[in-house]
Amino acid sequence: MSRWPAITLAFLITLPYCTASSVPTAFNPQQNVTYHGLLVDGVEKFLNIPYGRDTSGGRRFSPPEPYVFPLNVSTYNASTYGPVCPQASSNLSIAPGQEIGCQLWYEYMEVRSLYIGNINDPRHEPEGLIQQSVKNGMPVIFVAMNYRLNIFGFAVSEALKENNSLNVGFRDQRLALEWVQENIELFGGDPDQVTIFGYSSGGFSVGMQILAYGGTRPIPFHAGIMESTALEPLSASNASITTYNEVAKLTGCDTFGNPQSNETLACLRALPFEALLNFTIAQYTSALGSSGIYSPVVDGDFLPLTSSELVRQGLFPKIPVIIGWTEDDLTLSTPETIQKPSDTLDFIQSGFGGLTNDSVRIILSLYPSADFSANPSANLSSEFYRTAQIFRDIFITCPSLYLGDAMAIKYTADDEVPQVYYYIQNQTILSGYFSNVGFPGRGVSHSSDLPYVFANFGAYNVTGDIHPTKGDIELQKLESRSWSSFASSGRPSLDGKETLEDWKPGYGAGNASTRSVYVIGGPNSGLTSLEGEGATAAVARQRLVERCAFLNSPDTVKQLQY
Repeated sequence: MSRWPAITLAFLITLPYCTASSVPTAFNPQQNVTYHGLLVDGVEKFLNIPYGRDTSGGRRFSPPEPYVFPLNVSTYNASTYGPVCPQASSNLSIAPGQEIGCQLWYEYMEVRSLYIGNINDPRHEPEGLIQQSVKNGMPVIFVAMNYRLNIFGFAVSEALKENNSLNVGFRDQRLALEWVQENIELFGGDPDQVTIFGYSSGGFSVGMQILAYGGTRPIPFHAGIMESTALEPLSASNASITTYNEVAKLTGCDTFGNPQSNETLACLRALPFEALLNFTIAQYTSALGSSGIYSPVVDGDFLPLTSSELVRQGLFPKIPVIIGWTEDDLTLSTPETIQKPSDTLDFIQSGFGGLTNDSVRIILSLYPSADFSANPSANLSSEFYRTAQIFRDIFITCPSLYLGDAMAIKYTADDEVPQVYYYIQNQTILSGYFSNVGFPGRGVSHSSDLPYVFANFGAYNVTGDIHPTKGDIELQKLESRSWSSFASSGRPSLDGKETLEDWKPGYGAGNASTRSVYVIGGPNSGLTSLEGEGATAAVARQRLVERCAFLNSPDTVKQLQY
């Protein structure tokens, strides 16, 4: 059987149809178990495969352990979706599923603030991506995982630290990746060609897996794609501790006087998972939950130092990466009530409280109000767009360049062309939908790249407002194939293949400073420098070199707490 690279970090296993059987199977000789999947539209799917033990009761908040099938189990039904790990549903009620069922399955890494997300989301169905890879002659296998989120995956207390039980959501991811290394050949995959990718906090998860253990352990993957987040400001703040303490108070488990105590931890473990989840949702949606943040913490093990310090010291492996963002990435997260320069000031100071007054003053001077225009038809002010640009650059763009620069240095130290590819998504099919649901004027917003990458426009057309043009359909084909080509070859642009054309690394040979970025879609699609003669006017106007030079300076990074 041919061996294909596994696009992963995401535990559904989906692969090109390659057998005559109507019920695909895969045999695991180590556990003497045969997985029985299903065939959908010419694509084999194996669903709900457990990779980690049940994490309920006394094992709640504990590091994951590999799942072992009982000796009397010889077949496993992998043809139906399983429950998700505990989280709120879209209407902030308990999502279907059960904690004991959270045996850590499939998920492409898309989550929101490490609070909610699961692989059953139809927007991330991989059939289109796989079918495009097959048509391009470079078939891939798609693997997706569920892992613990919110309080269940990112609880922080001294009691947990004593037992090396911090960052367990990221440890779930690591166990899943190790499972892929050990088992992907059973499904025709190549363990030596595993690319992990994710979007938003999923992209952040990819960044954390690259930095895991400070580069002291072998990594169970070979390339990474980070979409709309690579590193995350505020991830080194005390917000996770505050969130844990507030949840403990709501449950009444802090009656022992110290929410960080072993007694509080034991009480939280004894709660029914539905009760703990409801308190978690209540904290997240209440005035208390304005922090409502779940993020990694330095634990001396999985994360030995802050992420920025690991990057600064180069304590991570040298691997090919794609790092990108959308043109208007955080317009959907920027308050539309922003009207005046004082509103912009308030937003920055309240959102990034570690910034000094001098730093805030410099940031505002780097983004003068005169650089931005209002959108009267959308009733959005010029200050709204100014704030959204500052927010995007602080939270997504500049940290992405910070990691990319450090990766490039590793390559240039070995006299190699840095295999770091940047992109800006500048085309979207989502504007009509957002306008109809009350969010006009958001531009190429967060998640605009996903319908193209997954070759899946239909999942977004829930209100009939999605009207792809011929250009959208063509871009879907090229963008999706560039992602799968990168998984196969480490390059997103290949001669003789239908991929985005002439997408070259963001740095030249021996050069870890001058950067170029690929603009995907829009009127000026293609490779452009960030500044100078080789830059398009639209990219040069963003002044990313100058602005990120300040935002990525050592003092500012420390103030941004990551």
